[in-house]
Amino acid sequence: MVSVAHASASTPSIGILGGGFMARVHSRAARSAGAALEVIATSDLAGSERAAADLGFATAADPDDFFAHPVDVVHVCTPNRAHAQQSLSALEAGSHIICEKPVATDSATAGRVLERAEELGLGGTVPFVYRYHPMVREARARIRRGDTGALLTVDASYLQDWLLDPDDENWRVDAGSGGPSRAFADIGCHLVDLIEFIAGQTITALAATMRTVHPRRGGVPVSTEDTVALTVEFSGGAIGSLLVSQVAPGRKNGLVIEIAGERESLRFAQEQPEQLWLGRRAESRLLVRDAESLSADAARLCRVPAGHPQGYQDAFDAFIADSYAVFAGEQREGVPRLADGLRAVTVTEAVLRSAAERRWVEVEQP
Repeated sequence: MVSVAHASASTPSIGILGGGFMARVHSRAARSAGAALEVIATSDLAGSERAAADLGFATAADPDDFFAHPVDVVHVCTPNRAHAQQSLSALEAGSHIICEKPVATDSATAGRVLERAEELGLGGTVPFVYRYHPMVREARARIRRGDTGALLTVDASYLQDWLLDPDDENWRVDAGSGGPSRAFADIGCHLVDLIEFIAGQTITALAATMRTVHPRRGGVPVSTEDTVALTVEFSGGAIGSLLVSQVAPGRKNGLVIEIAGERESLRFAQEQPEQLWLGRRAESRLLVRDAESLSADAARLCRVPAGHPQGYQDAFDAFIADSYAVFAGEQREGVPRLADGLRAVTVTEAVLRSAAERRWVEVEQP
């Protein structure tokens, strides 16, 4: 095992595996957090050199030589099938990890990544970054304070249209690269993580159905799903319905959660992240992000004054900064860890099992 100094909260050295969209998002967030961008590797050296020049990394590495460059933190931004092995290699090299979801394409392997990190005394986080919208934290705080009363129902969806047409292709469509689930493992896991994070309850049982709308893409057979519908039960007694689709015309990143309690309902829409709708029987109102009127946890994540919109990259920047701080031994609220990544894989497996067997299934609890 290569010995690497633990990350400083302000200036960790980092490496990134991958050179696509997520690698760009990670690199911007890392730079914002003060990290030293040391080494990047894509699928080949030529791609690594292009990515290093585009993203400002000091070194472009051949993928086989990446771990010869010791860094404090490795960001894993490659196709799903590579996540677990690359995470384990990073841990063995002495690096903390920030691994794109899923941590692995099966729960047993995701569990091994978590166990190895714990054995080595290293940290790991997973980018469930929608947790980092201030109005999500405000919704969570209101439920924790008891403003909503006992939770009754959850109505939630995550809709996209980027795979609407039969000639739309991506590596995620191929189970060999993306794993046995596509729509749910890709975006449904975000929806479940956010619901459980806000509600403070976990899904205990579910009944799922799914559909592959286009059985062939580009002439190649497709086994992964385009849409998923769920009915769910929660640990605190609430019930709910969830809809996930990557073939919903006009929906680009439509993540919406509405939680109804005995006294108050809350609705958060990711495409309007500056707002939180509050519904009561006598009145409804729209709460707009303003640090002076929000809970402390929400106010902490307000990077600019009210009236200056924050968005996805701001949420990602805050997640990365919190990850580095946690790796350096500091305390941060609501950071999604490897255990949350394992939870996402466990729920995904329950969804696949329910859909295949056409029955309710119990979900293993964390």
